[in-house]
Formats: sequence, C-alpha cells, structure tokens
Amino acid sequence: MDYSSLILLVLAGLGIVSGNSTVTIAMVVLLLLRVTSFHSAFPWLERYGLTIGIIILTIGVMTPLASGKISINQVMESFLHWKSLLAISIGILVAYLGGRGVTLMSGQPIIVTGLLIGTVIGVAFFKGVPVGPLIAAGLLSLLIGRS
Repeated sequence: MDYSSLILLVLAGLGIVSGNSTVTIAMVVLLLLRVTSFHSAFPWLERYGLTIGIIILTIGVMTPLASGKISINQVMESFLHWKSLLAISIGILVAYLGGRGVTLMSGQPIIVTGLLIGTVIGVAFFKGVPVGPLIAAGLLSLLIGRS
C-alpha cells in the first residue's frame, strides 16, 4: 500500500471537510504528481516551493500598495497612531516567528505534517483561518528551543 498517497488523500479529505481549498488543492496536486510518476518535481518543490509561496504571498499582500489603493500618505500616517504602531510591532514579531518557522520546518520536515493537521483541525472545528503553519512553526521553535 502507498502510505504517502493515503496520507495525502486523508489531508485532502480534511481540507474538503474544513472548507480549506488551499490545503485540498495542494494535496490533490501532490497526489497527481505521485500518480503521474512526475517524481522529478519533488526535489525541486522541496527546495524552492516555500520560497515561491512566500513570494506569491508577498505579492498578494503588497498589491494594494502597488495598485495605489493604499497611498503613501496612509503609509506615513501609520507611524502616527498607536494602533498602527502596535500593528507594525506585531508584524515584526510575526515575520520573526515565520522566519524561525521556515528554519524549523526545513530542518525537521516531520513537523510539517503535524502543523498541517493542526491547522486543518483548527479550521474545521474552531472556525480558524488557514494562514498559520509558518507562525505555528515559529511558536513551536520557541517552545522546543530550535532556531
């Protein structure tokens, strides 16, 4: 029995149950790569996939600035309000935790499955939003003392 495909199917099922289309699509793509014997893509995805994902995420986050939806005045004013300064501080903390998370996930890939399962359960049963695996890994790295 192909246990890797079975795990991917279970995670895809959890993605469907939780309404997490991102997880579902990712698992289906990986399953298709497995069944089409396109195994040569796996080393490339392992090496560059996270970086490409972060680039796409950064593009998505910065699009309002690039499109002019957020003006330079709004950016400058964000340094004048305590809520914006707090948001900036939290953004710095989250970026730091994400960096620690990338390091932990790269060094200990077994943790990725646990984080993914935890994220899917959080979405499915606690009405969470599936944006936290890197941050969760960063928090975990603080707890287990890995950087």
